[in-house]
Amino acid sequence: MTHESAVKMLKDMVVAFNRHDLDAFMAYFTDDAVFESPRGPEAWGRRHEGKQAVREAMEGRLRDIPNVHYGQDTHFVTGDRGVSEWTLTGTTADGQRLEHRGCDLWTFRGGLVSRKDSFWKMVVA
Repeated sequence: MTHESAVKMLKDMVVAFNRHDLDAFMAYFTDDAVFESPRGPEAWGRRHEGKQAVREAMEGRLRDIPNVHYGQDTHFVTGDRGVSEWTLTGTTADGQRLEHRGCDLWTFRGGLVSRKDSFWKMVVA
């Protein structure tokens, strides 16, 4: 995978997720992919192992934030690692408005994503 194709893949993934097209989004993941979410019971958040578990976590994101959108995104790649920076906006199912700056750390294998590790800045007063 070239640098250009990896960056294009990350951009295409944002477009697919913003359309809420999980089939297109998940097409970029290996079968044994791991997603570490920004929140959870462990220091790394919550770990979802395997493509189906990653998909279920993404379905949960869409269910919990029905109008979730990743904007102001930038991406860079070096070797088999990549970074995406973005601003997540949306309204939770219970009516809470969200706006978080965050990033994903990516690991690639065989032209696909094998690991997605997400971080969100938390806004506090």
